[in-house]
Amino acid sequence: MTNWTRRGFIVAAGAGLAACTSDPKVPSNPRAELDRKVDAALSELYQTVPGASELASRAEGILVIPSVKKAGFFASGAYGEGALLIGPAKVDYYSLSAAGLGFTFGASEYSQALFFLTKQSLEDFRVADGWKLGVDAAYAVPRNGGAAAGVSSTQINRPIQEVVFSQKGLLADASFAGGKYSRIIR
Repeated sequence: MTNWTRRGFIVAAGAGLAACTSDPKVPSNPRAELDRKVDAALSELYQTVPGASELASRAEGILVIPSVKKAGFFASGAYGEGALLIGPAKVDYYSLSAAGLGFTFGASEYSQALFFLTKQSLEDFRVADGWKLGVDAAYAVPRNGGAAAGVSSTQINRPIQEVVFSQKGLLADASFAGGKYSRIIR
């Protein structure tokens, strides 16, 4: 067994500290990263979904979740984080957690926007302790320049509109499912 000298201890401790702090990568700010993703998703929404700009101009607020990841094999789960915009300001951050049971196979990733068209629907969402949204059957296939989603005038009269866009992956889903939106700190 060797005896530690003061000099040997200082050299070993210095080498350990240098190894721990020598990573050149600076940790990123999670809020700034989420803000960047929300802005990019909102821009993509306006460019790819006909009627989305008109819907946004009428909305009291918009919840944008730029990346919802869903996977399942009979049981499924999904998760994503986003921001609530009132005008141009991001006022709150939310997570979406969803679970389902039924015929679900595959994995997908998509973006989601909820348009709150009345002050009451926006207020109800903001004061709720976890807000729930029902989910029904869906499918996603890789985009190859095919169809694009749109917003029709028959949908615009509802107080809350959901638009799902930028779908990627391969998923077949016919399950009983539900999602919960919860406020998070970013």
